[in-house]
Amino acid sequence: MKFQSFYTAVALMLGLCLGTARAQELNCQVTVNFNQAQSTQVTDQQLFPQLQSFISDFMNNRRWTNDAFNPEERINCKLVIDILKVPSQNYYEGRAQVIVTRPVFGTNYESLTHRYIDQSFNFSYRLNDPMYFNENAYSSELTSLLAFHALVILGTDYNSFGKQGGKLFFQRAYNVMTLASQSVQGGGWGAQGDLRNRYWLIENLQSQQFVPYHEAQYVYHRQALDNFITNPVGSRQQVLDVLSTIRQVSQQRPNSIAINIFFDAKGEELFNIMNEGSRDERQKAFNLLSALDPAKTELYRRLLR
Repeated sequence: MKFQSFYTAVALMLGLCLGTARAQELNCQVTVNFNQAQSTQVTDQQLFPQLQSFISDFMNNRRWTNDAFNPEERINCKLVIDILKVPSQNYYEGRAQVIVTRPVFGTNYESLTHRYIDQSFNFSYRLNDPMYFNENAYSSELTSLLAFHALVILGTDYNSFGKQGGKLFFQRAYNVMTLASQSVQGGGWGAQGDLRNRYWLIENLQSQQFVPYHEAQYVYHRQALDNFITNPVGSRQQVLDVLSTIRQVSQQRPNSIAINIFFDAKGEELFNIMNEGSRDERQKAFNLLSALDPAKTELYRRLLR
């Protein structure tokens, strides 16, 4: 019995370890580019490879939820950081691009759900610096930046699988932003300056005015895209309904960053979905898309040909 209890305990321990291994949510490909940075402040060439490795570990090996993920269920995303300036020793200024994709049911297609360029990705880092992070207290600008984007990634993905599924993640990202803004002046953490910064991104995603937008994300991905192979006609109608909902939100909050990000990610996809529709559907799609995303009007005009 003792041996049986021992093996049972070992099995439970292994199960817990495996469960922890399965629990990591992000499959984030991290790239740190420093070729554009011109400075004599960086003397140790090991710094940037180490930084890339540490960021990858922070994003991919930290447990962000209590949900269990199988390896194939992890959220595919990319974080590309361009270091542009090194104005002083151990301080870096740059930009980051965050890209998130989601599989479409029954296909090999990955739908782009989020593409955001953070123009104020500024932080301090020294070789061998550990990356401490506490969600309830400010630790450093770098870990705040990474956690903020990780939580927005999770919220975006969960939104696409459940109605307002990302709400708690957006609330947590808002908390990270609030704590950082109390310790860092500017740098994308405040309302001043760029209307596409992190403050306005999470302000949009937290606003009650955007509840219909979040619900539209679920309809678009889970009901339209995931069923497109079996019901393309019904899916196109749902896409038109989604665009009508987003138009209503846009009328309340014109030029909002959240809506701009949606069309940055979805413009080509929306064109391809509606291009096979009826003449009436294509006309309706053009009217909506050209009004909501005027930068791509020439692309959408091809729906009328």
